[in-house]
Amino acid sequence: MKDYPEIAIRYHAGYADLAELIPTTTSSFGRVVMDATADGALTTKVKELIAFAIAITVRCDGCLAHHAQAVLKAGASRQEVAEMIGVAILMGGGPSSVYGAEALRAYDEFAET
Repeated sequence: MKDYPEIAIRYHAGYADLAELIPTTTSSFGRVVMDATADGALTTKVKELIAFAIAITVRCDGCLAHHAQAVLKAGASRQEVAEMIGVAILMGGGPSSVYGAEALRAYDEFAET
């Protein structure tokens, strides 16, 4: 069974190591993340739900871990996450149903900490 808080820790640690080697690239990406998820016509919560849905459809464990934590921080409820997973399943079929279950597990793991 996957441990999404641990996956997030490993991702962030690895990204910090990468940032030492390519600081301009990683800081530029960080700025894109901040700008893309900032409140605007869409709220940060909606934008993070979209990113979480994409993480499901591309089947990225590190993305699931990061965005599970981010949607929780942005105030998404478990029901909102579940309905977003339904849309991801609609768009991604069977593989998204598998990663949808993983996404809910990731959200729950962060909610428990």
